[in-house]
Amino acid sequence: MLELAQAEWVRRALNTLVIGPTGVGKTFLACALGQAACRQDFTVRYVRTSRLLHELKLAHADGSFPKLLRNLARIKLLIFDDWLRDPLTPEQARDLLEILDDRYGRSATLVATQLPIPDWLAQIPDPTLSDAILDRLIHNAYRLELKGDSMRKIHSPLPTTTN
Repeated sequence: MLELAQAEWVRRALNTLVIGPTGVGKTFLACALGQAACRQDFTVRYVRTSRLLHELKLAHADGSFPKLLRNLARIKLLIFDDWLRDPLTPEQARDLLEILDDRYGRSATLVATQLPIPDWLAQIPDPTLSDAILDRLIHNAYRLELKGDSMRKIHSPLPTTTN
């Protein structure tokens, strides 16, 4: 973690995958690494994947898609939260591939997800697109696999009941 917090992986345009069950701290960790990158003077953008997909759809409709792609490519660390929570449409998969292709070898990407990597394939409808997306994300990535109970459950102000 100390090595990742130094943001050398961002400087080297590598990726980080944070994988684990709900509530274990993936978003917290992703944001902490993003904040560490900001302190190293890198540009960072955090997005929930579902909201970015909606933004991409609107950009297609109003003609601003190329501009949005250019902006995303310039960001030194792009953080995708809730990666592949929902299955992608073919258009969404193509859009994500465009983003990842523009960033590969030039900028760092962090993915926070509940899904283990083998389950990603089922969320991407086209095998060619899924192969290309995974190829750009996983082969140059640090992997953090978190385990444990939900922090929301552990820190709940209400007593837990067992039935």
